[in-house]
Amino acid sequence: MNSKKIFSLFLPLAIACSVQAQQRPNVLFICVDDLRPDLGCYGNPEVHSPNIDAFAEKAVVFRKQYVTVPTCGASRISMLTGRYPRTKAALSNDAAEKLLANLPRNGKPETFIENMRRNGYYTVGIGKISHSADGYVYPYTASRSNQLELPNSWDEMLMDPGKWKTGWNAFFAYADGSNRQSRKGNVKPYEAGQGEDDAYPDGLTATLAVQKLKELSAKGQPFFLGVGFFKPHLPFNAPKKYWDMYDESKLSLTPSPDIPENVNAASLHPSAEFASYKAGDERASLKDPVSDAYARKLRHAYYAAVSYMDAQVGKVLEALKQNGLDENTIVIIWGDHGWQLGDDRVWGKHTLFEWSLRSAFLVRTPGMEKGFICDRVISSADIYPTLMQLCNLSSPVKTDGNSFAGLLASPDDATWRDVAYSYFRQGVSMRTPRYRLTKYFREAQPAVELYDHETDPFENKNIAATQPALIAELMKTWEKGNTGLFSK
Repeated sequence: MNSKKIFSLFLPLAIACSVQAQQRPNVLFICVDDLRPDLGCYGNPEVHSPNIDAFAEKAVVFRKQYVTVPTCGASRISMLTGRYPRTKAALSNDAAEKLLANLPRNGKPETFIENMRRNGYYTVGIGKISHSADGYVYPYTASRSNQLELPNSWDEMLMDPGKWKTGWNAFFAYADGSNRQSRKGNVKPYEAGQGEDDAYPDGLTATLAVQKLKELSAKGQPFFLGVGFFKPHLPFNAPKKYWDMYDESKLSLTPSPDIPENVNAASLHPSAEFASYKAGDERASLKDPVSDAYARKLRHAYYAAVSYMDAQVGKVLEALKQNGLDENTIVIIWGDHGWQLGDDRVWGKHTLFEWSLRSAFLVRTPGMEKGFICDRVISSADIYPTLMQLCNLSSPVKTDGNSFAGLLASPDDATWRDVAYSYFRQGVSMRTPRYRLTKYFREAQPAVELYDHETDPFENKNIAATQPALIAELMKTWEKGNTGLFSK
């Protein structure tokens, strides 16, 4: 058979595949570091978040989305692979480096982004998507390497580090061009900087994303664009105009200021990351809480960083619309975990409490005209299979998550499992619509914690000792999430 006849036979198939690719939705995935659900659309009237709030009006706002691991790198890798952690390496911030960066490409995609790339999507990452601030493997104080954390996922991995020179310097940036490393930790955990949005790296990231969306609109190929914003991660630095949005004296404090009853201190932590900012006004500890005045200062700083990030998200969403891409693009805004603002006397993440595990999560699909609030329990491990279903893609790997695509149309779906599992500090925690059950594999007692969210929404009292029958019943579901990670 001659080449012309072969070409004529395969041309209709090629055209059909091209049409199918063009009809597939694009994906804009906005990752926000340390974003607890403190936004107007989540019911916090003190926070100024007009852009995300406006987006929420035509999106599904998930109020019970839980991450699998309450630390940045491990949380992101679990979400990107749809897998619960099964090794200690999967719990670390350098999980991507240990588990993915050095692996050869094989028949199974390393992440859902690679699976999309294999199926015709053009994939671009900007900023912090996996763990590294710019997607490359290198120590905090070194020059950037050429080794990608996710070597097979990206057509392009980009970042503009500006005057800070490297991604990690930019991640811990201060407005004068210095960073936490260069100042050897002798910095405050907050700063009200002079200048406009590009005084800090997230402004540069937003500008780069806006430029890239214009390029992608002309490309004529379905795309995945991941945009990773640093704030409100420590240090809580933002241009002064975002600080000026708040009256510090009127900000409320945590409704959970003390260590929960019937809980061992081993379930918490001494705010080590926060303490690494040596010039802070006060030292935080489990023994002694910081003063109310300093707690308000820190909450003010966190909120200013949230408002700054919100403005950058607004620029990206506006660019999506201006380039005519909004009508065929799935948009996701996801916080990689929560952050404890003095809750239970903790400043940071790294616990198996609601404060650390629950994060902001909003989804808008093409054609969605009106948004709504969804209170079904979902896991960040569910994102992978959901995106595959929404993009009409099959996956050669089995995930631990399930697709919640049906909830986007029918939040009352009776078949949804309503359970999320999380892993850290030698423990496995399970969240159901009413309860949180946590079992620790440790000597420190009590090693089992149970919280009833119907009567105790802030998890202030562990009632495990008085509810043996209920624990026995809940353990049947808990066991389904026990990967054996800590019991081996």
